[in-house]
Amino acid sequence: MTKLTVVGKELYLHNKPFQIISGAIHYFRIVPAYWEDRLLKLKACGFNCVETYVPWNLHEPEEGKYQFSGIADLEAFVQIAAKLDLYVILRPSPYICAEWEYGGLPAWLLSDRNMRVRTSYPDYLKKIDRYYNVLLPKIKPLLSTNDGPIIALQIENEYGSYGNDKKYLSHLKESMLQHGMDVLLFTSDGPRDLMLQGGTIDGALPTVNFGSRPEEAFTCLQDNFPGIPNIVMEFWNGWFDHWGEHHHTRDAGDAIDVFTRMMENGDSVNFYMFHGGTNFGFYNGANFGKEYAPTVTSYDYDCPVSESGDLTDKYYAVREVIAKTKNIQLPDPPAAIPKMNYGTIDLDQSIDLFSALDVISQPVNSSTPKTMEEVGQAYGFILYRTYINIPADGGKLSIKDVGDRAQIYLNGVYQGVIDRWDNKILEIKGAHKGAQLDILVENMGRVNYGANLYDRKGITEGVQLNYQYLFDWEIYKLPLDQLAQLTFSTENAHVKGIPTFYKGSFSVEKVGDTFVELNGWEKGVVFINGFNLGRYWEIGPQQTLYLPGPLLRQGSNEIIVFELSNCKQTKVSFIDQHKLG
Repeated sequence: MTKLTVVGKELYLHNKPFQIISGAIHYFRIVPAYWEDRLLKLKACGFNCVETYVPWNLHEPEEGKYQFSGIADLEAFVQIAAKLDLYVILRPSPYICAEWEYGGLPAWLLSDRNMRVRTSYPDYLKKIDRYYNVLLPKIKPLLSTNDGPIIALQIENEYGSYGNDKKYLSHLKESMLQHGMDVLLFTSDGPRDLMLQGGTIDGALPTVNFGSRPEEAFTCLQDNFPGIPNIVMEFWNGWFDHWGEHHHTRDAGDAIDVFTRMMENGDSVNFYMFHGGTNFGFYNGANFGKEYAPTVTSYDYDCPVSESGDLTDKYYAVREVIAKTKNIQLPDPPAAIPKMNYGTIDLDQSIDLFSALDVISQPVNSSTPKTMEEVGQAYGFILYRTYINIPADGGKLSIKDVGDRAQIYLNGVYQGVIDRWDNKILEIKGAHKGAQLDILVENMGRVNYGANLYDRKGITEGVQLNYQYLFDWEIYKLPLDQLAQLTFSTENAHVKGIPTFYKGSFSVEKVGDTFVELNGWEKGVVFINGFNLGRYWEIGPQQTLYLPGPLLRQGSNEIIVFELSNCKQTKVSFIDQHKLG
């Protein structure tokens, strides 16, 4: 039996002092065919451990329905790590943050208007218990105490930045123990007194998260918990991007200087991230500081291994530090995966959303607008339809409140946008009687961090015309998972402002990685051979979408683009360079 233990200020494994040199690689942000490639690159860099979160919303997408296959095959990922002689740190807490949709919490929790997440609220704990009854038995055989690679498990994630409900933390810890999770248990928090006091629990080792000034951070840790090992569970060596911001990078020299000081001091380090990957589909999260800020599709993070698996200058600098401080000879990393330029194609077939609506969705009737969660939908889009009379002098339309961005149509004609940023009221001109009002709302990602976790999507209260609430709605769920049912035509002409699906095909002789470039397109989603690759938006900073080779097939391939607003032309390019900012 192998167990990571704490002996004074040191960690011990196999009865010897052990320094964790770990890197975060999220299996759910990488196509499974590339798991081994990314883990081999971690090992070749000198790391002895891989760390990953476990997102609850991926594994229980609908309440009581579980998935652990494909990109959700946690056990397979851990077994590959074991095959490569890498240890594993697993973070299966119900909440993970991670710039991931709703911080990993399932959207269906919000169907209960009384729900209180990240607390000891009884109904929340019951749902965690049911999930853990499925998840933890899968983890148990993979623990180091059962000759597996998992040496540590996280109780909760940066809880001290959110609350101080010790009953909640104790429940999570006791649940893990009752399921036989007999490896080292830990918490991770920011290096502040209040955070460490609120986020820790007896019986779980405190660790800290930071990007710089390690001496200050570890002093804070030692002041609160004297004589424990110095462990940074998240060393932020890069950063992530929000739509409309600049692309974040961190100077390699600065990050390497901090890392070198920790290595020489014997501190245990987990790089967050080592390889970031991609927020495929609708799984990007969002933050809320002064305003709502959704995260882009790329999770490149400017870390040692790029989103597309390339080794960066930061990789080689980290590798050199580890080789020198540990005095070891490191193996060569795997060869780079080819990046392909497949040229430009024309998406010459299309069908607009209103023509396709009855094919891909069936309406739910309700007197008032219901949120996505209330109609059993997690992600994507939702359309609300009613019929209104507008007086001769026009009307002012407002939504209370919208999550996150609504496009408004009257009798199929585009009127404008109401979103949760600046546009709160839309003026509709001219008299209309019995006019069809359509409101298409995009869920751009639930908040994953901070005080605004009750982030319901769609229309959360109601729609007003001249301050009068509107009733009698048809609601169409649009998760965009039924696109194979669409019938496309070459005859459809694009109408500006009308959401439209465009389809094209392209041929591949040699399969490799490529990048989808959408010059002239405004905002939407890309699907490759039925796989939701993620969102694009002309405001940037991300300008291309990473398309991993395993999603392609030799011969004919299909691309569908759902454009929300307008495209100046219908061409899409597959290029061999990523453009992130």
